[in-house]
Amino acid sequence: MTERRLSGSRSVAIVGPYLSGKTTLLESLLSVTGAITRKGSVQEKNTVGDSSPEARDRQMSVEVNAASTSYGGILLTFLDCPGSIEFAQETYNALVGVDAVVIVCEPVVDRVLNLSPLFKFLDDLKIPHLVFLNKMDRADVDFMEVLHALKGISSRPLVPHQYPIGRSENLLGFIDLVTEQAYHYHPGAPADPVPFPKELETEEHIARTEMLETLANFDDHLLEELLEDIAPSEEEIFQDLKMELGADQIVPVFFGMADRDFGVRPLLDALVREAPEADTTADHWGLKAAEKDPIAQVLKTYYTPQGGKLTLARVWQGEITDGMVLNGVRIGGLYRLMGMQTQSVQTARAGDIVALGRMEGIKTGDILTTGTNLQPLPQADSISPVFALAIAAEKRNDEVKLTTALTKLLEEDPALSWEHHPDTHEIILWGQGDIHLQVALDRLRRKYNLPMVTHKPQVPYKETIRKAAKSHGRYKHQTGGHGQFGDVHLDIKPVGRGEGFSFSETIVGGVVPRQYIPGVEIGVREYLNQGPLGFPIVDIAVTLTDGSYHNVDSSEQAFKQAARIAMQEGLVKCEPILLEPILSITISVPTDFTSKVLRLVSGRRGQILGYDAKAGWVGWDEVQTQIPQAEMHDMIVELRSLTMGVGNFEWQYDHLQEVPDKLAERILAKTDKGTVTANGKR
Repeated sequence: MTERRLSGSRSVAIVGPYLSGKTTLLESLLSVTGAITRKGSVQEKNTVGDSSPEARDRQMSVEVNAASTSYGGILLTFLDCPGSIEFAQETYNALVGVDAVVIVCEPVVDRVLNLSPLFKFLDDLKIPHLVFLNKMDRADVDFMEVLHALKGISSRPLVPHQYPIGRSENLLGFIDLVTEQAYHYHPGAPADPVPFPKELETEEHIARTEMLETLANFDDHLLEELLEDIAPSEEEIFQDLKMELGADQIVPVFFGMADRDFGVRPLLDALVREAPEADTTADHWGLKAAEKDPIAQVLKTYYTPQGGKLTLARVWQGEITDGMVLNGVRIGGLYRLMGMQTQSVQTARAGDIVALGRMEGIKTGDILTTGTNLQPLPQADSISPVFALAIAAEKRNDEVKLTTALTKLLEEDPALSWEHHPDTHEIILWGQGDIHLQVALDRLRRKYNLPMVTHKPQVPYKETIRKAAKSHGRYKHQTGGHGQFGDVHLDIKPVGRGEGFSFSETIVGGVVPRQYIPGVEIGVREYLNQGPLGFPIVDIAVTLTDGSYHNVDSSEQAFKQAARIAMQEGLVKCEPILLEPILSITISVPTDFTSKVLRLVSGRRGQILGYDAKAGWVGWDEVQTQIPQAEMHDMIVELRSLTMGVGNFEWQYDHLQEVPDKLAERILAKTDKGTVTANGKR
């Protein structure tokens, strides 16, 4: 497509649950508008959307793909967004930068719940959105039943734009509820106008009246016309649809079969006619599209094998040109995307979504400008990680490259995070679920030639003691010259949970010279890194009470060794016990599944602290719990399985708690400290 000279632009996100057919819808939109000459299919792995190897391997969207076309004199840029909750961060980061959103879903009542978090996100940010009921030839319920189910998850009224002629595999076409013109679908061409089906007159009238009454809730003039039984003009109805969609007051509903292009043209007509223009969206966020000062927002970052780093950005205000300096970084190429195919352009105007080349140091969410006054713009909140794997380079020599590769990986996918755990010394990769992390691992292998080995992360157990004890440690080592001598007496006692470690001394008479006491503390602290059970020691107090020294052979190093010996001998007498981290968990779940979640928590040694309605979420509960970290590895997998994929949780570390004796024995049996039991006995 040549660089446009069109009358305007719309940016539209397409999003929907896994298998709803949104990537197929994008393919149909591009085909109908002539942007592509041959439609691809997800099964054949040749679609414009889902263009990455990771997406095609799984036949699901795992990242945002952009594609542009024109229709009715308008440039349309579509963002094909992942529908899986594991890639929600990717989707939400893109949704804040579009004029409208098309929510694709199947006409299955039981699956409507999957859309609840998406509707909530859009409603909270007042982002205009429409619904496209796909796969209507497979519908097993009446259209109005599906509509009723959708109303249950939306805080905005749903407005049917069409009424179906026929049902399921006998779906023949639709009636436009604005014009009341009936149409029959026709393969490979626009739907044919047909006479109004008299047998649907009553049902169509009810649906149209509902549409008009909903619109009248926001238009006093239309309300007066309805009260006086005056038929509103088509122009007035379309104008109301445009104004109320643009203000996110209503949610228009369309339907069709994207794989056969049925219903796609009416959807395109609505996007051109009713979706808000770029300047309307900019004004909604407090910007002026016509202003000269360029302002853009980064929606997505890519690292491509050929082109390096590409930064997908929405231009909110002014114009951006190739070579322009934004945030101190010179643009190294300006492109329109068709999946991962790039087309160079010289200028991007307000409303456009384009890719900027070689924007080093720029990350997803950044606001780009030539000035210094950055305008606050909508941002998607960061989603807390809920699933982790310990990773290591398959080849030891590759370890030096891992940090750089992980940095780029996190630039592409901000929902990922990683840490080098200080206790277990593992590199932990965090994300939103197993598929999410497997995609990340595939990218490490494909893009950076870094195959990984993975395993379940170790639980960072700690240990402490039950009782106090006195201990003596003497270190004596004779060499050819000066020897080494240190002698200490320690009092070791437990302290309250969470108080940590303290060291003190009560030396009198100089039996341990002052210059050697720091060595004693160092020796004690070093021993705390791994106690008799094999884990770091916490919540103890150690006091140096007595000792002796040699005028020639004593040194700080000798007293450090003596302290370690005293700790090693003394800790076993203090009845060491194993502690496990307990996490504070807040689970969000539809009310219908709350009882299942309570059983899930109980089955994982969890403590239920209470539950209540989730603020701002109709029909949802929040369950407050505490669960041992050892029970959390696949918690998100089971939770989503129980809640049709929508349950989620946030967590934080809360405290350490003693591990039950029988469980502690099983844990210690797997370590090289298995000869020491949980209560310190051999």
